Amino acid sequence: QVQLVESGGGLVQAGGSLRLSCAASGRTFSRYAMGWFRQAPGKEREFVTVILSSGGQTYYVDSVKGRFGISRDNAKKTVDLQMNSLKPEDTAVYYCAAGPLPLVGSYYSPVSYNSWGQGTQVTVSS
Repeated sequence: QVQLVESGGGLVQAGGSLRLSCAASGRTFSRYAMGWFRQAPGKEREFVTVILSSGGQTYYVDSVKGRFGISRDNAKKTVDLQMNSLKPEDTAVYYCAAGPLPLVGSYYSPVSYNSWGQGTQVTVSS
Protein backbone atom coordinates (compact mmCIF):
# COMPACT_ATOMS: atom_id res chain seq x y z
CA GLN A 1 0.00 0.00 0.00
CA VAL A 2 0.89 3.66 -0.30
CA GLN A 3 0.05 6.55 1.98
CA LEU A 4 -1.82 9.42 0.36
CA VAL A 5 -2.29 13.04 1.40
CA GLU A 6 -4.56 15.40 -0.52
CA SER A 7 -4.37 19.18 -0.64
CA GLY A 8 -5.85 22.06 -2.58
CA GLY A 9 -9.52 21.99 -1.70
CA GLY A 10 -11.46 25.10 -0.82
CA LEU A 11 -14.36 27.39 -1.61
CA VAL A 12 -14.83 28.71 -5.13
CA GLN A 13 -17.59 30.38 -7.06
CA ALA A 14 -19.36 28.59 -9.88
CA GLY A 15 -17.31 28.79 -13.05
CA GLY A 16 -14.05 28.96 -11.13
CA SER A 17 -11.15 26.54 -10.94
CA LEU A 18 -9.32 24.54 -8.32
CA ARG A 19 -6.36 22.22 -8.48
CA LEU A 20 -6.16 19.27 -6.11
CA SER A 21 -2.92 17.48 -5.41
CA CYS A 22 -2.22 14.10 -3.91
CA ALA A 23 1.19 13.20 -2.56
CA ALA A 24 2.08 9.55 -2.13
CA SER A 25 4.71 7.77 -0.12
CA GLY A 26 6.13 4.37 -0.98
CA ARG A 27 8.57 2.99 -3.49
CA THR A 28 6.18 1.54 -6.06
CA PHE A 29 4.03 4.54 -6.97
CA SER A 30 4.36 3.87 -10.70
CA ARG A 31 2.74 0.47 -10.25
CA TYR A 32 -0.51 2.00 -9.05
CA ALA A 33 -3.51 3.34 -10.83
CA MET A 34 -4.31 6.70 -9.28
CA GLY A 35 -7.89 7.83 -9.02
CA TRP A 36 -10.06 10.56 -7.59
CA PHE A 37 -13.43 9.90 -6.03
CA ARG A 38 -15.85 12.27 -4.37
CA GLN A 39 -18.62 12.02 -1.84
CA ALA A 40 -21.35 14.56 -1.31
CA PRO A 41 -23.44 14.62 1.88
CA GLY A 42 -25.98 11.83 1.89
CA LYS A 43 -24.59 10.25 -1.26
CA GLU A 44 -22.37 7.31 -2.03
CA ARG A 45 -18.74 7.74 -2.97
CA GLU A 46 -18.56 8.43 -6.70
CA PHE A 47 -15.80 7.77 -9.20
CA VAL A 48 -14.46 10.95 -10.82
CA THR A 49 -11.36 10.01 -12.78
CA VAL A 50 -8.38 7.68 -12.95
CA ILE A 51 -5.01 7.59 -14.63
CA LEU A 52 -3.69 4.09 -15.11
CA SER A 53 0.00 4.92 -15.59
CA SER A 54 2.28 7.78 -16.48
CA GLY A 55 1.08 9.13 -19.82
CA GLY A 56 -1.39 6.33 -19.96
CA GLN A 57 -5.06 5.88 -20.18
CA THR A 58 -7.41 8.17 -18.35
CA TYR A 59 -11.11 7.81 -17.68
CA TYR A 60 -13.63 10.34 -16.45
CA VAL A 61 -17.18 10.24 -15.25
CA ASP A 62 -19.39 11.85 -17.87
CA SER A 63 -20.33 14.79 -15.64
CA VAL A 64 -16.75 16.11 -15.53
CA LYS A 65 -15.54 15.34 -19.05
CA GLY A 66 -14.11 18.42 -20.69
CA ARG A 67 -13.86 20.25 -17.36
CA PHE A 68 -11.49 18.14 -15.24
CA GLY A 69 -8.02 16.86 -16.07
CA ILE A 70 -5.91 14.31 -14.21
CA SER A 71 -2.15 14.06 -14.41
CA ARG A 72 0.60 12.28 -12.53
CA ASP A 73 4.33 12.66 -11.96
CA ASN A 74 5.89 9.35 -11.03
CA ALA A 75 9.23 10.96 -10.10
CA LYS A 76 7.51 13.26 -7.60
CA LYS A 77 4.92 10.63 -6.63
CA THR A 78 2.08 13.04 -7.13
CA VAL A 79 -1.22 13.07 -8.93
CA ASP A 80 -3.13 16.27 -9.65
CA LEU A 81 -6.70 17.02 -10.52
CA GLN A 82 -7.31 20.27 -12.38
CA MET A 83 -10.95 21.27 -12.06
CA ASN A 84 -12.31 24.00 -14.33
CA SER A 85 -15.77 25.43 -14.90
CA LEU A 86 -16.82 24.19 -11.49
CA LYS A 87 -20.49 23.77 -10.73
CA PRO A 88 -22.35 23.65 -7.42
CA GLU A 89 -23.01 19.96 -8.02
CA ASP A 90 -19.25 19.37 -7.87
CA THR A 91 -19.37 20.16 -4.17
CA ALA A 92 -18.09 17.16 -2.24
CA VAL A 93 -15.20 15.74 -0.30
CA TYR A 94 -12.64 14.59 -2.84
CA TYR A 95 -10.52 11.53 -2.14
CA CYS A 96 -7.34 10.38 -3.78
CA ALA A 97 -7.08 6.61 -4.20
CA ALA A 98 -4.42 4.14 -5.30
CA GLY A 99 -4.99 0.70 -6.70
CA PRO A 100 -2.24 -1.78 -7.64
CA LEU A 101 -1.99 -2.50 -11.35
CA PRO A 102 -3.55 -4.40 -12.88
CA LEU A 103 -6.70 -3.44 -11.05
CA VAL A 104 -8.57 -6.40 -9.62
CA GLY A 105 -11.89 -4.85 -10.56
CA SER A 106 -13.29 -2.04 -12.62
CA TYR A 107 -11.53 1.32 -12.49
CA TYR A 108 -14.70 3.06 -11.35
CA SER A 109 -15.29 0.80 -8.35
CA PRO A 110 -13.90 1.87 -4.97
CA VAL A 111 -13.13 -1.76 -4.11
CA SER A 112 -10.38 -1.77 -6.75
CA TYR A 113 -8.34 0.68 -4.66
CA ASN A 114 -6.57 -0.29 -1.46
CA SER A 115 -5.17 3.07 -0.36
CA TRP A 116 -7.11 6.25 0.34
CA GLY A 117 -6.31 9.76 1.40
CA GLN A 118 -8.14 11.59 4.15
CA GLY A 119 -10.13 13.70 1.72
CA THR A 120 -10.28 17.41 0.93
CA GLN A 121 -13.42 19.53 0.84
CA VAL A 122 -14.41 21.29 -2.36
CA THR A 123 -17.31 23.72 -2.12
CA VAL A 124 -18.69 25.50 -5.16
CA SER A 125 -21.06 28.36 -4.48
CA SER A 126 -23.72 29.44 -6.94
